Amino acid sequence: MFNENLKKLRQIHGLTQMQMASKLNVSPSAIGMYEQGRRIPDSDILKKICKVFNVSMDYLFDVVLNDDDNKSVDDFIDEITYTLKKQKGLMFNGRPITQKDKEKIVQAIKLATAIAISSGDFKE
Repeated sequence: MFNENLKKLRQIHGLTQMQMASKLNVSPSAIGMYEQGRRIPDSDILKKICKVFNVSMDYLFDVVLNDDDNKSVDDFIDEITYTLKKQKGLMFNGRPITQKDKEKIVQAIKLATAIAISSGDFKE
C-alpha cells in the first residue's frame, strides 16, 4: 500500500518523479521503484517523504490502529483532490469541467473548510 500512497501523494501535489527525486535527494529511478513496490526507502527518506507531503508514517503505510481512528480533514481533502483530478468527463451545468475548474473546486473546498473550522461550526 505504501507504493500506491506515495504515487497518489506525488500526483496530488503535481510532482513528476524527477521533481520528487530532487526533493528527496534520490534518483528518479528510486522513486519509480518505490512506486512499483520493488523497493522501500530507508527511514531517513521516509521521514523526508512525510515532511514533503505533511503526512504521518501511519498514513503512508495505511496503518489503522483501530476502527475508532479518525481521518484528518487534510487527508480527506487530499483524497478528494486525487479522485477529482483523475476523473474524466466531468460536467457541470452541461459543460465539461477543465483541469483549472477542478483546481478551483479543490481550493473552494479548502477555503470552506478553513472558514467553517475557524468559525466554530465543527463542534460536537
